[in-house]
Amino acid sequence: MTAHGFLLFDTAIGRCGIAWGTRGITLLQLPEGREQNTRARLLERVPDAAREAPPPPDVQRAVDAIVALLRGEASDLSGVALDMERVPPFHRRVYEVARTIPPGATLTYGDIAARLGSLGAARAVGQALGRNPFAILVPCHRVLAAGGKVGGFSANGGVTTKLRLLSIESARAAGALQADDGGGGALGFDPAVAVERLRASDAALARLIDAVGPFGMRLDRTSSLFVALAESIVYQQLTGKAAATIFARVRALFARAHEGPTPEQILRASDEKLRAAGLSRAKLLSLRDLARRAQDGELPTLAEVHGMEDEAIIERLTQVRGIGRWTVEMLLMFRLGRPDVLPVDDYGIRKGFAIAFKLPDLPARKDLERRGERWKPYRTAASWYLWRAVDLARGD
Repeated sequence: MTAHGFLLFDTAIGRCGIAWGTRGITLLQLPEGREQNTRARLLERVPDAAREAPPPPDVQRAVDAIVALLRGEASDLSGVALDMERVPPFHRRVYEVARTIPPGATLTYGDIAARLGSLGAARAVGQALGRNPFAILVPCHRVLAAGGKVGGFSANGGVTTKLRLLSIESARAAGALQADDGGGGALGFDPAVAVERLRASDAALARLIDAVGPFGMRLDRTSSLFVALAESIVYQQLTGKAAATIFARVRALFARAHEGPTPEQILRASDEKLRAAGLSRAKLLSLRDLARRAQDGELPTLAEVHGMEDEAIIERLTQVRGIGRWTVEMLLMFRLGRPDVLPVDDYGIRKGFAIAFKLPDLPARKDLERRGERWKPYRTAASWYLWRAVDLARGD
């Protein structure tokens, strides 16, 4: 790299600063609220940054990668050259471990200490990360305290900034987690981060969280999007036990269909055969429409859905007969693990909201939506706690 210099640049979280020298980047400064404060803080920390200047190619590539990451895109910063000449040896080792944490993942201070072979050094790890001059490039925001607690953060905004960085990355990581999982089992967000964010955003919801206890939502596995939607259709307007019995009967109609029937099997089966399993005429027509769309290629695959935005999935799937917005919202939450879903038309959500916020009547849709703005980007976790409020009121 060329002689010392610095640059201020725009990102999704505000105007950041970067300084460099001949050995690599010497500082990444997160926004301080006002541009002049960011510049002053950068020059205070790196007095030899000299002057604001156009960045050399290596620095520009790093800036582009940082901007992409903060925009929610896939971006690998692990290869960016850092000047650690003035960094103490222990801190350098901590930073090297922290740089191996991918977006959407987290370690604790104790995890890093263990990887360094210093099991009792969790506090020292925290102190090293608190002095990290390479924010984001050394992703100290991905390091949590014991028990999944957020812990501290030395950048402007403190824990709020840390949560914001984690939420940006968890949204991007959701698709990768789900795709690797093959259809369920891994949430697309960090529950500890989500609960901490909800606590900080809403005191009334924080009281409900305390009453309910740890977040316990789990995802349901599925072999395909078709099977998941077919099961959802069967479950509509039935108790869980009755619906499970009927769907088991439908599966039993077909050979080797233990994971669920295929579109071809549904289309080949007679009306009489399907009705005998317990399907109503309306559900039979819905299943056949779903199967026809799947066979004609109108239904996205599970892999394709992982790359789609929530609203795009809702718009696409509600074209199927018998599938409304609520059904797709349940799919987004309990099959795909999407982090920011709030089913405002769900009776249990509205009832739980009335209980948690001590309302005499169920809230209007607009009131629930307005309050839900506080809970972004973790409205799925908030929804789960609202459902649990109803369980608590019933004594379940």
